Amino acid sequence: MAPSTRDTGMRCAEFHIDPRDDDPGPRCGHTLTCVPVEGGGERLIVFGGATALEGDGPNGSSSGIRLAGATSDAHSFDVRSGVWSKLDASGEGPSPRAAHSAAAVGNMVVVQGGIGPAGLASEDLHVLDLQGTPRWHRVVVRGPGPGQRYAHVISFVAQRFLVVHGGNDGTKPLGDSWCLDTTNKPYEWVAMNPSGDVPPPRMYAAAAPRADGLLLLCGGRGVDSTPLSDAFGLARHRDGRWEWAAAPGEAPTARYQHAVSFVGTRLHVSGGALGGGSMVDDALSLTVLNTSAGQNAGWSVTDTRSTGSAKDAAASASRRCRHTTAGVGPLVFVCGGLRGGNLLGDMFVSEESPTEAGMTRAEATIALGEVIDLAAPAWQRWLRDAGLAEEASKALKDLPATRLKADESDGVNANASSVRSGGVKTRGAAVGGAFGTPQGGSFAVGTPGSSDGSPDNNLNQLSKLSSAEAQAAVALAHRSNVDIDSSPDSSQGVSAKKYVTPSPGSGAGRRKSVPGSARPPPSSDVRLHHRAVVVAAGLDGHATGLGSLVRQLSIDQFESESKRIGAPGELGTPARMGGGDPGLMTPNARAPGGYSAYDPSLDRDAVHKKVINLLLLPRTWEPPIDRGFILNAPEIDELCAAAEAKFKQESTVLKIRAPVKIFGDLHGQFGDLMRLFAEYGSPSTVGDIAYIDYLFLGDYVDRGAFSLETISLLLALKVEYPDSVHLLRGNHEEADINALFGFRTECIDRLGETAGITAWQRFNDMFQWLPLAAVIEDRVACMHGGIGRSVTHISQIEELERPLTMESGGMLLMDVLWSDPTESDKVEGLRPNARGPGLVTFGPDRVRKFCEDNDLQMIIRAHECVMDGFERFAQGQLITVFSATNYCGTANNAGAILVLGRDLTLYPKLIHPLPPSALYGSAGSIDEDMDGPWQMGLNKERPPTPPRGRGDGRGRPTGAVA
Repeated sequence: MAPSTRDTGMRCAEFHIDPRDDDPGPRCGHTLTCVPVEGGGERLIVFGGATALEGDGPNGSSSGIRLAGATSDAHSFDVRSGVWSKLDASGEGPSPRAAHSAAAVGNMVVVQGGIGPAGLASEDLHVLDLQGTPRWHRVVVRGPGPGQRYAHVISFVAQRFLVVHGGNDGTKPLGDSWCLDTTNKPYEWVAMNPSGDVPPPRMYAAAAPRADGLLLLCGGRGVDSTPLSDAFGLARHRDGRWEWAAAPGEAPTARYQHAVSFVGTRLHVSGGALGGGSMVDDALSLTVLNTSAGQNAGWSVTDTRSTGSAKDAAASASRRCRHTTAGVGPLVFVCGGLRGGNLLGDMFVSEESPTEAGMTRAEATIALGEVIDLAAPAWQRWLRDAGLAEEASKALKDLPATRLKADESDGVNANASSVRSGGVKTRGAAVGGAFGTPQGGSFAVGTPGSSDGSPDNNLNQLSKLSSAEAQAAVALAHRSNVDIDSSPDSSQGVSAKKYVTPSPGSGAGRRKSVPGSARPPPSSDVRLHHRAVVVAAGLDGHATGLGSLVRQLSIDQFESESKRIGAPGELGTPARMGGGDPGLMTPNARAPGGYSAYDPSLDRDAVHKKVINLLLLPRTWEPPIDRGFILNAPEIDELCAAAEAKFKQESTVLKIRAPVKIFGDLHGQFGDLMRLFAEYGSPSTVGDIAYIDYLFLGDYVDRGAFSLETISLLLALKVEYPDSVHLLRGNHEEADINALFGFRTECIDRLGETAGITAWQRFNDMFQWLPLAAVIEDRVACMHGGIGRSVTHISQIEELERPLTMESGGMLLMDVLWSDPTESDKVEGLRPNARGPGLVTFGPDRVRKFCEDNDLQMIIRAHECVMDGFERFAQGQLITVFSATNYCGTANNAGAILVLGRDLTLYPKLIHPLPPSALYGSAGSIDEDMDGPWQMGLNKERPPTPPRGRGDGRGRPTGAVA
């Protein structure tokens, strides 16, 4: 197969409006809002604006707008078909106005403020409800509010709050902020007093909310009428506080009366005025603020792909002010505006470069076909003018087969099926191999030995290795008088007691409510997204640092992923994880990772803050040269005590709300934890902790070289963010296990014998208080191992009283921490576990029964190394996630996290495997004398359980299981 071509610039072309359409026509000072369409797709709603000019006013001059021409009409553009229509909405609509602001709240458009023929519009909220027949409503809001203003911004933030900022009250530019909580009635405006880098007063700024809830404010005109070039992010913390933070760097140009929209995490900025009749220079008119945590974060000038007509189109699209933009998928729509003395009634559509999403051109065209109808007459000319006609023609031929494959292969695709309690409901009969684990193959299975010194990744060789962990588990069970020797097919191991699990939505076991946590549960079902995000090494094979290549792949394409990201010998080593982190809305952008240097005089009594400051460095952390550790034994005792106090306040089964990131085994591979934080967001106030929870499924210690860093940072994060960071117990959070597999040795090696043993014992005392399971949105059960032979109801786990030893936890604890799924969907019931005698595996029938009896839809667990970082089982009702890459320097597996969104869509996000030198430091070589680090010698002496064998979807394992 020939290599796929890659685009490196934005494509732009005018969208030619059918003269038969009822389009908005020329106007400026209007709004363009994207709302979902019932049944799928999006539409853009244009409201209001000025439709006439007072003669030939100067460029961008407000005196050029004749307010008598302001309108209150609304028009709808169906994105998929490319057709405009006018909305004839009933009800009490807003007065004619321009320079107002609008935001989308679900399938509604909220309009506020502006200025019309009679002067400033009222401060009332007007809602255009687009569900069914369009209808206007006037919303009654109690108490004082933002008042009358124009040239301000309003945004719907964090799927909950309407936020108004800035503008002009008729006398001066404003710098205040107001919010309205849409979940609380009666509605009431609240004056915000955000902390941080508060933006100075401004009008004609532009703002857009990022999908995770961060509001970006950009540019504007200040109190002295000069254009501004700054940008700010507004975030809401879990405790209800709001905080502004200045974006790092400065925009390429100052501007006002411009427009912004998000595509992913990239804020696209277009057009604008400079004052005095001047427009923003064409060369700087299209810019992007990348708000991701990657190495490309910051400002950049947009490159258009072509010269000639495409280049001219990009210039025409951006050479305007008082216009509007909206982002839909990879597309940015530009509508109307003002240029010189002319009102504009055109529309331009730009497609972001596929490389920004890690796609080839062919993949991007297929993705484009999910947003627009490639065959629609209205889109055909745009595709031709944008240079995509040939690609679209190919995609149209491939699209039916692609959709069929997605329907057959993705067992929890929203369009193909919905995982419901009691089983899987599909549109048609299940196809053999349609669900289950990904089809065959994995990352670099059977590839030759790598040049970095890591051994051949041979599953047959790994399957012959003894599982010392399982032997230790069996010995521990016998010492604790836990009967695990009865036949797994018998029912003797299951208690005869009848258990009743609280119904969804009940308060049993639910954590204490926190400010901002109250909202109704989502109405959608859990589904696994059909594409996974993969961070891979550079295509040239050289170490290019993190974030060098991001791809989105079908979850059924991982069999060839090893070829796409390079052989193990070509993978980059993050011995030095890049320079200073450009950060994300960092309060101190000059500090590494966005944090100020740690000053012990500021927090003498806060060990957890010391740990966070010294270890939460996603892009700058390096292994200590002297193998020392940042804490001594008394400080470790203090940290454990603080975290233990938090765990004691929680139930054994946590109740968690989405969105949440789910991490699998880490096993002391702290570098992998930093990579995951760097690429997919970190738990800090400058990261995403204000918008998303973090759930870790256990096995923080052993095997890897940096167990102390891993467990200490996670405990510190738990103390700092107790309602947002959640830690479950794994089978290695047990003294008899981690005494054998590295943690005890690491403590002694790095702290000294006496202090090391003291610290190791303190950690293990604290481990006995860790929760054992979590239930997300009453739909997804999470635990380390599985349900084994004894777990039939969540309430069984809830009734276990902590502190828990293996003896007090019995078979139930053994199953939760140690059991595995069978090797494929075809193997049902209970079977002996290849890890060792007395341990069991459970089949897909057990998974379905457990979900049915507990009114759940899915189980997410860890415990097993899987080659692609995640793996499906039981037709997608169980997913295994493993976050440590190249486990023990032998597996060459990828690492993954699972991100469960508010809509209960589950997104796999992967990082590529790295050689042992990245895990153990510069001494990470394996040789016959085992003179490398002690961890590598220990792992060779006591090899881990091999990666989970993967089935072909029909019950035939393609790899060995041990």
